[in-house]
Amino acid sequence: MPRFLHVGCGPKRKHLTVKAFASSEWEEVTLDIDRSVQPDIVDKLPELSQVESNSFDAVYSAHNIEHLYPHEVLLALKAMRRVLKPDGFAILTCPDLQTIGERLASGDIETPIYTSGRGPVSPLDMLYGFRPAMADGNLYMAHHTGFTLKSLGNACVGAGFAKFFGFRRPKKHDLWGIATKLRKTDEEMQELGKIYLKPI
Repeated sequence: MPRFLHVGCGPKRKHLTVKAFASSEWEEVTLDIDRSVQPDIVDKLPELSQVESNSFDAVYSAHNIEHLYPHEVLLALKAMRRVLKPDGFAILTCPDLQTIGERLASGDIETPIYTSGRGPVSPLDMLYGFRPAMADGNLYMAHHTGFTLKSLGNACVGAGFAKFFGFRRPKKHDLWGIATKLRKTDEEMQELGKIYLKPI
């Protein structure tokens, strides 16, 4: 059975990742810095030091890389690539700075643009981190960097991934991407995207 590493899982499990991983065909291994969410592995980006190299078929990292400092991004992506098997791939999601920027340009940074399971989220929250969570003491929620679709793809390729495919979801204000260790054609990447970039 193929295994995926759920990086920064928090309280979420495979049924809240993507449709393909939520099936019985994939085994999930959870990883988080916070012991209280009871992950399989207590570890953190950027190093993933507790994870063996070439040990997973996929990595799923939803809204983690924006919490890193800019100089840590390349290290984290390289770590994700390291833990993947030769034909493995990584799925990444994060806020879309282009969408946020369009809202910031209007001067309105505090009016919520959507409501999450934890409450209303404003452009300011998307840019710097969810303020209610940080006010409660969870400073892991702070954002230290951000991406457009182009910069996310460039970061993946710069970390050694052979190919990147992704898209913007302006109505959801986020980016979705998949990066592979093996070189693939544009058509093959689009097919992978159809299978694995399907949110629950």
